[in-house]
Amino acid sequence: MKIDPLLRALADPTRLRIMRLLSAMELAVGELAQVLGQSQPRVSRHVRILCDAGLAERRKEGSWVFLRSAIGEHRAPPLGAAAAGLLAAAERDDAGFAARCGEDRRHLAAIRASRETSAEAYFARHAEEWDTLRSLHSPDGPVEAALARALGAMSDGGNLGELLDIGTGTGRMAELFAPRASHVTGLDKSPEMLRIARARLQNIPAEQVSLVQGEFAALPFADASFDTVLFHQVLHYALEPEGALAEAARVARPGGRIAVVDFAAHDREELRERHAHARLGFSDEQMLALLSDAGLQPEPAIALPGTPLTVKIWTARQDTRRSPDMNSETKAVAR
Repeated sequence: MKIDPLLRALADPTRLRIMRLLSAMELAVGELAQVLGQSQPRVSRHVRILCDAGLAERRKEGSWVFLRSAIGEHRAPPLGAAAAGLLAAAERDDAGFAARCGEDRRHLAAIRASRETSAEAYFARHAEEWDTLRSLHSPDGPVEAALARALGAMSDGGNLGELLDIGTGTGRMAELFAPRASHVTGLDKSPEMLRIARARLQNIPAEQVSLVQGEFAALPFADASFDTVLFHQVLHYALEPEGALAEAARVARPGGRIAVVDFAAHDREELRERHAHARLGFSDEQMLALLSDAGLQPEPAIALPGTPLTVKIWTARQDTRRSPDMNSETKAVAR
């Protein structure tokens, strides 16, 4: 981040308004245009200048492009943190600008309502099949509580650090563990599911959660990026679960935790046919081998029996002695 383009980018009132909006929540370009009352091409030009200056980041999801602030985050460089302070001061000290920002935030209520309406419509379309699947296994509440205990998230001061939720889906796990994590990254292949997650998570501070489109077999993150990596009812979709777990091991920091919540091995073929499950659950022996082959140190499994499906929670730790070179070897194995 350089000072000259940063100052030029912040010299325009509309771009200042955009940055204050992005400090509240991640927004699509079309949503920004709606709030600002400007044309999408004009807003896109402002966005390009902000991104070129390193103040904002684009993220493409299908045909949509989302924007998030690149400053004021826990990993922001000093100049970015200074820019965040400058923006806050501008709103605090300029009554006219503060009034305009307040009006912009009131318009965000329409964006939030629209996202929630879209999410409700999606759930209505899929309610029957999801209810059928839920009826086969343990209720969500006990599973979530057992997972929190397994990760130490219920203990006093328990902190999950940087958490990666692979296959975030509706964003429930990200929502559940955000209060116990320094930052949550939710990854999903489906742009539609990411929009559902965004609706669920839109009241969590923007700097505390990120949503990323990507594949679990080729995670778009650097080695040793996360303290906790979670697969919640995701691994049964993997044709090659060993590759997904090898990628999880690659991005886990030394001593980091990997948790897999999935079904115990079963014979319900209709889940393969109707719900696209590539694997009919996993036995303890299979999961132990998968985790060990990924270079992880497995811990005792937890079983939550249902009728007829049993949910299992498998956890493992990344070796505290693991070096970056070893992570690269794991990545090569995964591919």
